[in-house]
Amino acid sequence: MEMVISFPGGLRVDADFGGQIVRTDQPPQGGGDGSAPTPFVTFLASIGTCAGIYVLGFLRQRSLPTEGVRLVQRMRSNPFTGLVESIDLDIQLPEAIPEKYHAAIIRSADLCAVKKHFEYPPAIKVSASMVIPQI
Repeated sequence: MEMVISFPGGLRVDADFGGQIVRTDQPPQGGGDGSAPTPFVTFLASIGTCAGIYVLGFLRQRSLPTEGVRLVQRMRSNPFTGLVESIDLDIQLPEAIPEKYHAAIIRSADLCAVKKHFEYPPAIKVSASMVIPQI
């Protein structure tokens, strides 16, 4: 998989992969236009939305209702480093979903690929290369 990161103007930084674009920006107080989430917020959202797709799949496979289901994601940061130390995902289920499914729904969220990458993080290598202008 390859993504192309571009700078479309201002403090926007976009990621294009296969024609899909994830747009990011900085808030006005950071010098941006606030036209999109920041890259870090997008990263955090990938955790909850990934777990959410697994929960949704579980519910749909069993013809269980999805109305009223939501995930609430809470982050706790270290006050000294500012880094996120823990993330809690609370899957809120309506009474229409029998309690016998609750543990299995939690297990389905635990299958999230983003969460798995935290358990086995990839190596990240940064490099620079010269782009040769086309004539």
